[in-house]
Amino acid sequence: MKRFTLPLLALLSALTGLHSANAADAASGIGPTLQKIKEGNVIAIGHRTSSIPFSYYDENQKVVGYSQDLCNKVIDSVKARLNMPNLEVRMIPVTSQNRTPLLQNGTIDLECGVTSNLKDRWQQVSFNTTFFVASSRILTRKDSGIKDFPDLANKAVVTNAGTTSERLLRTLNERRKMNMQIQSAKDYGEAFLILQSGRVAAYVMDDILLAGARTTAQKPNDWLLTGTPFGAEPYGFMVRKDDPQFKQLVDGTLSGLMKSGEINRMYAKWFTFPIPPKNVSFNFPMPEDVKKLYANPSDKPMD
Repeated sequence: MKRFTLPLLALLSALTGLHSANAADAASGIGPTLQKIKEGNVIAIGHRTSSIPFSYYDENQKVVGYSQDLCNKVIDSVKARLNMPNLEVRMIPVTSQNRTPLLQNGTIDLECGVTSNLKDRWQQVSFNTTFFVASSRILTRKDSGIKDFPDLANKAVVTNAGTTSERLLRTLNERRKMNMQIQSAKDYGEAFLILQSGRVAAYVMDDILLAGARTTAQKPNDWLLTGTPFGAEPYGFMVRKDDPQFKQLVDGTLSGLMKSGEINRMYAKWFTFPIPPKNVSFNFPMPEDVKKLYANPSDKPMD
């Protein structure tokens, strides 16, 4: 009996210590996502590959953009909250179709892209403070004759699969009997390639993303961003549901940038100055809707 006493006591002590550590984390309000990050010594970030100027690869295959700069501030907050300055950051590319499942199954901890904050999506995930508001418009060749959405009748049109723009475009097509032939691309890069190939007459997507796609063309001035804006796309980062501690940390970081005014400098960097990969400026001054949002931060979804 005695020879098992010490090992048994050691095991009990270890289990007690583990329980105490977990209890301490729970008591401190760390929450499941931060606990996962702490235990694995890694935070997994979901990013886009061609969503200029929000989240995309530069010429060195590094993830850059407005969303990524904001995300880096959140990563700094996580490192400070956990007192883990050397925390590993794992970058994982996501698409419109897989971003939600990868968040839900724990492959990524935070999605930092260009996801629209929609009311029905809250059934699966939670959104953080909105950091941009876009509207759906049209990108087409200057000589196409297309000026607005009625001009798309009986034409081939491309959009991004799994997006709000796709849903709005299909609804418009059905309700107005426009007979559009709608193609769905996996991402912005593929959609713009389809447009440039001449297989479709127009690309319908968020205005700012269309402006970004246009900058990648050999001759950006050959392409026209047009159409009456419709819909409102509030972009937000996604986090897992039922983790108020992590959501609060992300919200607090973003709201702090807005209230301090630091976000204005970050916005100017990506929307009013030349950016990679071609050092072309968007010349996209901050819209009034975005100014109002930064003055009064909110995570309110779009219906």
